[in-house]
Amino acid sequence: MRWPPWVGRVVRTVVVLGFVLGATSAASRWQPGTSPLTPLGAAWLAATVLTLLIVHRFPLPLFLLTAASAFGYYASGLPGGPVILVPTIALFVLTRQRGPLTAGSTGAAALAAAYVVHVVLTRSFALEAGAAFLVVWLTAVTGIGTAVRYQLDALAARRDQADEHRHRLAEQERLRIAREVHDVVAHSLAMINVQAGVAAHVADRRPEQAKEALLNIKAASASALNDLRATLAVLRSGQDKAPAPSLAQAGELLDHAHDAGLTVEVHGDAGELPAPVDAAAYRILQESLTNVVRHADQPKHVEVRFGRQRGSVTLQVRDDGRGTAQPTPGHGLRGMGERAAALGGRCTAGPVDGGFEVFVELPIEGET
Repeated sequence: MRWPPWVGRVVRTVVVLGFVLGATSAASRWQPGTSPLTPLGAAWLAATVLTLLIVHRFPLPLFLLTAASAFGYYASGLPGGPVILVPTIALFVLTRQRGPLTAGSTGAAALAAAYVVHVVLTRSFALEAGAAFLVVWLTAVTGIGTAVRYQLDALAARRDQADEHRHRLAEQERLRIAREVHDVVAHSLAMINVQAGVAAHVADRRPEQAKEALLNIKAASASALNDLRATLAVLRSGQDKAPAPSLAQAGELLDHAHDAGLTVEVHGDAGELPAPVDAAAYRILQESLTNVVRHADQPKHVEVRFGRQRGSVTLQVRDDGRGTAQPTPGHGLRGMGERAAALGGRCTAGPVDGGFEVFVELPIEGET
């Protein structure tokens, strides 16, 4: 349970009030030639201490007020005691809130005013031993308050940095999940849409082909549901339990493209890849083939080329869609670029002679 701030201020004030009144009353009995603490003196001390209830709101004027009250109390001849603790707390709060420059200059002004009053009352410019104590007191309290102020500022800065880091990690995870869901759903729905069109077109004339298209739809939808369940399980549990996509599963993507009526030609081999690079290459290949099915103008052929150099792997996906124009970047193209950039690679996509091409280069850590 966390107490409200005012509770701490009340407790502090009550503790200080009890200490000041008790210590002053006790001291009055031990100091020779000193009368006991009178009700007027007790009321003076109590009024001075009770200002601590609102010192956090008005630290500068209340420091001056409590300092003047303490100076007047000591000069009145009443029993001495630790009432200086009150302006000490006020000066500490002032230093924490306004900084050492304001606190130091205000404290110096208060000491100067006290010296002027001393000169007027005593008609003497001589300094007593207590003046040195007041200078040391002012320096010590301001120094401690400054150290605490900087320490609290450093803690707050570290908390802000930690919050920003957590927010950045959460945002990266959200984008990762969004890319995974987009890639799974977009690819599967594109294939289902093509197969459904084929089934509707040949249902009357070639029922066998329509049945095959429906079976392809069933297989694609089942695969999409499995991938989507795995991705959503990660989102619910917060633990990465979903199997990482890999180019070892690229055959399924090529089969889907073939079922959509494309001929696919594969050149080269990516070889063994680190898991993050392998997953990114798979998703980029998946999105590239999806874009061919969804957006290319009457494509017939897709050429996939893998290249492996020391320190990087390249992937090139090129189709022969006619009259392809420069596309408006959407979630798919943006996601491919983000995947490549996250690994320090690059991804370009645009029309070429006779079609559209996606080219990606991903660095491999540890290879030079």
